[in-house]
Amino acid sequence: MTRILGYADRISAAPGDSIEVKVSCDGLDFYDASLIRVIQGDINPAGPGYRDELVSLDLGGPFHGRYQPINTGSYAVVDDVPSFDLQSSLGLQALIWPTLPGSGSQTILSRENSVSGAGFRIYLDADGALAFSVTTKEKSAVVSTEFPLHSERWYLVSASYDAEEGTLTVVQRIQDPSIKSEHICRASRKIFGDRLVAKIDASVIIAARLASDRPAREHFNGRIEAPRILSRSLLADEMNNPVDRDCQGLTAAWDFSVGISTDQITDVSGNNLHGKLINLPTRGVCGHAWNGDKHCWTDLPEHYGAIHFHDDDLYDCEWETDFEIQLPDDLASGVYAIRLHSEDDEYFIVFAVRPPRGKTTAPVAFLMPIASYMAYANTRMAIDIPETEIVCGRLIQLNPIDLYMQKHPELGLCFYDLHSDGSGVFYSSRLRPIVNMQPKHIGCLGGMGSNVWQFNADTHILNFLEQLGQPFDVITDEDLESEGIELLENYQAIISGTHPEYYAIGMMDSLQSYLDKGGRLMYLGGNGYYWRISYHPTLPGVIECRKSEDGIRAFATRPGEFYTSFTGEYTGLWRRNGRAPNQLVGIGMVSQGFDRSSHYVMRESSRDPRVAFIFQGVEGPIIGDFGLSGGGAAGLEVDATDHSLGTPPHTLVLASSEHHTDLYLITPEDMNDPAPGLGGTEAEIIRSEMVFFETPNGGAVFSTGSIAWAGSLSHKDYNNDIARITGNVLDRFLDETPFSPVSEF
Repeated sequence: MTRILGYADRISAAPGDSIEVKVSCDGLDFYDASLIRVIQGDINPAGPGYRDELVSLDLGGPFHGRYQPINTGSYAVVDDVPSFDLQSSLGLQALIWPTLPGSGSQTILSRENSVSGAGFRIYLDADGALAFSVTTKEKSAVVSTEFPLHSERWYLVSASYDAEEGTLTVVQRIQDPSIKSEHICRASRKIFGDRLVAKIDASVIIAARLASDRPAREHFNGRIEAPRILSRSLLADEMNNPVDRDCQGLTAAWDFSVGISTDQITDVSGNNLHGKLINLPTRGVCGHAWNGDKHCWTDLPEHYGAIHFHDDDLYDCEWETDFEIQLPDDLASGVYAIRLHSEDDEYFIVFAVRPPRGKTTAPVAFLMPIASYMAYANTRMAIDIPETEIVCGRLIQLNPIDLYMQKHPELGLCFYDLHSDGSGVFYSSRLRPIVNMQPKHIGCLGGMGSNVWQFNADTHILNFLEQLGQPFDVITDEDLESEGIELLENYQAIISGTHPEYYAIGMMDSLQSYLDKGGRLMYLGGNGYYWRISYHPTLPGVIECRKSEDGIRAFATRPGEFYTSFTGEYTGLWRRNGRAPNQLVGIGMVSQGFDRSSHYVMRESSRDPRVAFIFQGVEGPIIGDFGLSGGGAAGLEVDATDHSLGTPPHTLVLASSEHHTDLYLITPEDMNDPAPGLGGTEAEIIRSEMVFFETPNGGAVFSTGSIAWAGSLSHKDYNNDIARITGNVLDRFLDETPFSPVSEF
């Protein structure tokens, strides 16, 4: 049972830095905390076993446990609004594109005092029809069209309260001319007796309403565009058509096409009633006017004036800090975790300790792929993706973490999930508990303790370096994005993780510059440098990825929405951005399969004098027919050369895998014409290739092309060909003797 959850304000820190730790306990009065260095996170009994190292640092515990909720659901809040008097008339209007009409009450725009209850709101009622309510202490009135809206169709919705007549009116007008049967639906209600009278002192909320027990409730699912508030009732013609920005009595007019890359909304009425978005609803999406003329919001923002709100959006849990730790000034660089624990429960908050800023403390650095961990954060693919068992070729064995994530969707979504309304997830944040990024965790693809994935697979590399006695620093790709080439240039060699799949432009440029200046890169993984992502320019700890065109993905991005809202970049595959991973590391993704891994066979090029150092002490020709990840060194996700995609001409293919099963299939981007014969037993393209090539100024790249590679390092207590090859490459890459110039080949 997971009764402790936590996260930190940062995922990379230098010695001497402080880290704020945020904790939530469910049914625990007390818990304690300690700092550990993570050496080997995989608990597979066939492997070397779990290893950590306790850091002698008093964190101040034991601590009182308290529950801190996770409040999902996005909305906009406008605080600085003058008091509104319901003795006056009122007009409301917006364009909406609902995605889950009929699934409960969903608020479009509201202003309600949480104490007195006085206020108004326009919303979809439980049946999916447009409704309007006005409430005071004494009375309330509601009117509904009683005609449910269609899903994923644009509507103009209008609501009017005429104080003189005592009348409530609502109109929903579909904007799709092909649907004639309910072009306009209108309903009015006369309020008898005294007029509704109340003063409203409250924030305006868009896409939700205030709640007494949490920040907001009754979230809207779908897109909202151009919401308006008028201090008068709407005329009959205005109920059927969008009001002008310069119309009389306009109190607020929010234009969501302004500031798309921010978490702010802008009022263009002249009253400066600007607001803030909560939990990052999706921006940079097509509005009602989009017609395909432009496909990037930066070219024609007025066609992207909508925001897509979801009831399960989550950016920052915004938990209070429970305790703060200051890292010792002499703390060695490495992968660490704050271990929160009680008598029968524990939770690990993982982070990297980098060397002091501007310094290196070892000749080699492990580049920790934080963005890829975030891309899979709290994924529920074991159950939510029906084909998972088919892809793995077996029944999925769910562990307690998988079951906990399934039971608690409020932990937030990742790039492999869908929102509750079926739309794709574009954002993933680390400002929340990420329960599948802990030592001792084996993901749903792991089956019977094999195929360890992501973070714990990377600890196979950390433990290998420990076994060698090789000093190393740990830096993160998040650091690389913010600091650039300066973070890398003093290292003799860089070692990747097993699955550095998600990369931003700054990370990509910095790695390429490092190689161009003579750096050495050991790419010990597969499916690397595959998806292009963006970091938010001002908000910490969140990334965006829109999987445009093709690639292995959980959903197809809608037309016109291939460019990130954060930066306006075209994302999708790096290959579709003209920078295939082959250009950087010689190989690129060709296939995936999760039933079993295979082995490599040494090729003719392995006898080339240029790579004699790699195979010292290696017998061959079969290598890697063992391992913790599927029983071999070549598997899970595999990469191969392709000169048409940029594999350097002088690249040597040292070994390639064989005998993959038909559960290994060609990637969609390589499948131009689906036809029989595309499985692992028939398609030549399905292979993992181990390659080497020299780079300018005496540098070099060694790539293994397999996620499973690191899982084979520990076989026979590290006395095997995979460990020997990896060690040989590391020894030579740490030798300052330049490699031969590229011009010689």
